[in-house]
Amino acid sequence: MTEKMTQWLALDPDPKTREELQRLIAENQQNELEDRFRSRLEFGTAGLRGKVGCGPNRMNRLVIQQTACGLGHYLQSQFSDANERGVVIGYDGRTDSKQFAHDTAAVLAQLGIKVYLTYDVAATPIVAFGVNYLNTVAAVVVTASHNPPEYNGFKVYWENGAQIIPPHDSGIAACIDAVASQPISLLSLEDAQQQGKLEWLNDDYYQTYRQTMNSNTLLTNHTQPDAIGIAYTAMHGVGARMAETLLADAGFSKVYSVKEQREPDGSFPTVHFPNPEEAGAMDMVIALAKQHNAQLACANDPDADRFAVAVQKPDGEYQMLTGDQVGSLFGHYLLSKTDAAKQLVGNTIVSSSLLSKIAAAHGAEYFQTLTGFKWLTNIAMERQSEDHQFLFAYEEALGYTVGSKVWDKDGLSALVAFAQLSAELYSQGKTIWDQLESLYRQHGIVVNAQRSIALAPNSPPVGDKLRSLPPTAIAGQTVEIIEDLKSQRRYFTDGRIEEINLPRSDVLIYHLSAGARVIVRPSGTEPKLKCYYEVVEPFSASDDYAVSLEKAQLSMDMLIAEHQHMI
Repeated sequence: MTEKMTQWLALDPDPKTREELQRLIAENQQNELEDRFRSRLEFGTAGLRGKVGCGPNRMNRLVIQQTACGLGHYLQSQFSDANERGVVIGYDGRTDSKQFAHDTAAVLAQLGIKVYLTYDVAATPIVAFGVNYLNTVAAVVVTASHNPPEYNGFKVYWENGAQIIPPHDSGIAACIDAVASQPISLLSLEDAQQQGKLEWLNDDYYQTYRQTMNSNTLLTNHTQPDAIGIAYTAMHGVGARMAETLLADAGFSKVYSVKEQREPDGSFPTVHFPNPEEAGAMDMVIALAKQHNAQLACANDPDADRFAVAVQKPDGEYQMLTGDQVGSLFGHYLLSKTDAAKQLVGNTIVSSSLLSKIAAAHGAEYFQTLTGFKWLTNIAMERQSEDHQFLFAYEEALGYTVGSKVWDKDGLSALVAFAQLSAELYSQGKTIWDQLESLYRQHGIVVNAQRSIALAPNSPPVGDKLRSLPPTAIAGQTVEIIEDLKSQRRYFTDGRIEEINLPRSDVLIYHLSAGARVIVRPSGTEPKLKCYYEVVEPFSASDDYAVSLEKAQLSMDMLIAEHQHMI
């Protein structure tokens, strides 16, 4: 390990991380050093993400430069015109993001690849938008999204505008490994600009995204936008300026922004874990909504690719909608605004089945993918046709894409679409809660939940155990179908077996006799098992809504308790 650290010190361009490493060595912090140098930060379909610090197992300038160099070599091997078409690069408001983005640009330019670099921080969807708009071979966004402040990341988009999927992840990783022990050459941004290898993306580029969203036919429903109030937070991220602008463009005049969280700040002083799903993260925007009696309390995560909303209830309090509730509301609304029979909508295997029921009721085509937005958009591009144009997709983790202007989740356009959906309902004397009840009365009350089960670090694969002894019942409900995405087979109780047309993955799905569903998959990053649950409570026109909701929640609680006891 001493040799690795010596080599690292010789290559590291950053005095800050060199000093950090020298301090760890001087203090003989062996466990910490072992953690930093035992392996490289793994490059996968989500690119890189990790804590910032010295060493190959952290995010730092050397790792970024090596990653950019490997990416550049891979792009040149895949595209004969990579140098001319180039790469879009943008970054969020975290402490090191601008430096990491500039390093990426300097490395790619030195390799001869043209770079389009945002002049300022940019929301992830604004950068992803640039791939198709500028016809580049790729894009890079330096962001750790909604992770805690000590993290950063390096996300890669392919020439189709979607996040990378296999085999490009492993191809890029192999190229990174090939250059990891070599000195990396950089071309200064000034020289790159003079040589025509760097083009700055100034405000007119951001305005092009704005104009594209405003001309999106799915975002042109201006039904009494001034009738509702919207409290908004950017959560110390980069979304505020564009979010507020797009809402104003759409006619929403009662928009109240949380001032303390409006400007980018990588230290996240008012919210340690800037994820709208975390307890307390929405407190300030809900307080602002109460102050102005606004119907909606909305949030983007720090890179503005996710959207979250809490909705005012009849008693004046606010309740967060789940990602599945928002996704179902979007599905119904967008299909109602279009020729539904010609539309394609989808979500992931761990998201609610309610969208598939809504699609069927509208006569639309529905598709389902593995977890992750990279699958949703790549598969959507494959599946769409002249007869079924892609309309909408979502994942339960607050990710939505409305239309095909951006082939990734876009929290900015989702914010506008949800505001328009809400304004239309309120103009009719209805609320979001009324609309959810209407969907439940048509399709049954669908409740979804997620839980994680911690495992011992060296425990054997749980999937193998479950496959060797498959359950026949869970929480008193017969297991009628088992879908095993590792074997890509669907097993029925009567002995029938069907092929599953999804990529191989260590996921088991149990469909139960009462319409419930249990999904289990191991976490890819931690020793734990992720479990996703769904129950469907029948709900007729004569049933009391509150009583039926309570019954559905009781069924969910029982399902979770019984299943977790079995593991």
